[in-house]
Amino acid sequence: MRIAKSLFVEPGTNFWYGTLAVALSVFVFAYSTNFGFLSILVFYALWLPLVLVDYRKVIGNYARFYWVLPFVLFACMSFSWSAAPSVTLRAGIQYLTTIICALIASRIIDSRTFASGVSVGVALVLLYSLGFGQYQYDALDGSYSFVGAFASKNQLGFFASLGVYFAFASFFVLRTSILWRCIAVVCGILSAYCLVASSSATSVIATLAIFMSTVIVGIALKFSPKHRRSFFLVGLALALVLAAVAVNSGAIDLILGAFGKNSTLTGRTYLWQEGFKASHQAPLMGIGYQAYWVQGFSEAERLWAEFYIPARTGFHFHNTYIEVLVELGYVGVVLITLLLGGVVVGFLRRLLTEEYTPQGHLMFGIALLLLIRSFFEIDFIQPYTIGSFLLYYSAGLLAIPQRTTFKMMQPTRLEA
Repeated sequence: MRIAKSLFVEPGTNFWYGTLAVALSVFVFAYSTNFGFLSILVFYALWLPLVLVDYRKVIGNYARFYWVLPFVLFACMSFSWSAAPSVTLRAGIQYLTTIICALIASRIIDSRTFASGVSVGVALVLLYSLGFGQYQYDALDGSYSFVGAFASKNQLGFFASLGVYFAFASFFVLRTSILWRCIAVVCGILSAYCLVASSSATSVIATLAIFMSTVIVGIALKFSPKHRRSFFLVGLALALVLAAVAVNSGAIDLILGAFGKNSTLTGRTYLWQEGFKASHQAPLMGIGYQAYWVQGFSEAERLWAEFYIPARTGFHFHNTYIEVLVELGYVGVVLITLLLGGVVVGFLRRLLTEEYTPQGHLMFGIALLLLIRSFFEIDFIQPYTIGSFLLYYSAGLLAIPQRTTFKMMQPTRLEA
């Protein structure tokens, strides 16, 4: 009995395998620290063997990724000057293989299948957290928050944000079936409950922002590309004016106060200052990828103690660019900014120039979510994380655009 290759590697045709692979990957990203190396092997087994199924389809011309890979390659190279070379080399290889799997997914998984997989995966993640999770006391602001099966409420909030967004997209972005919309409603309610329970201000604010952006983009898409570009210029100017007014009128402090935060952002501003100080050790190329938060290093131990982190792991500067500045210097900051900026601008360009852009509409929201969170979290510069997979999957779609087939535009009754 022969199984058709298309069931695994043909976008649209591989809906069931693609949904399963993405969903299990999302679950691994959430709890790989809980389940250990075995879960990582499952992740690799979902993607890497596809090269043997149809290597031309799965690998393709990787020269097109000339703007996607420089950051990760630079991170891998940094072991040669790292303060902790063994840590950097291991983390760099893990990060690179995570990205390779994401790029494989970008070649064989269409945006509708990807959305279905993420939704199912997030639902599994949140159900597991509700079943085995816990509340955690925050010594910095004196509050209790539901962290689920994570070590941080912000991580739970991130997954919940994705669940809410993809449920929303099932109605207002993608052309989905009635069956899938019913499933999306359940996933959306579950995600919304966990988002509120996590009390993650970053996640709530970012989710509201991408909701507004997605709705505005949806309205703009009803007009011709020429009119969209005009609306964009006017909207950008208006947004800059409103931002200036908000800063000068103290509206930001009011928003932070509504979430129980102050101007220090629960110690984040102090962490940012410490990060800038640490970057002075090697401002150009940094001290090495993931070579700062190493047990036994004095500065890392000091900050772990100051922020009540007894496990002495899983901590960071709560800002992607400062974290990269410390680890990979100004070169790394430029490379990661070009990557994220390329993804955001790439999908924005599609929205402003193409007639029918459900993929661009969906992925622009994800890119915007990652951009907003990058100023307060480090979602996409570590291996085995949902943020890294999302960013490089998005970049892969831009590097090698997929053809929009009739099947993708008109799903069957059972498909999303």
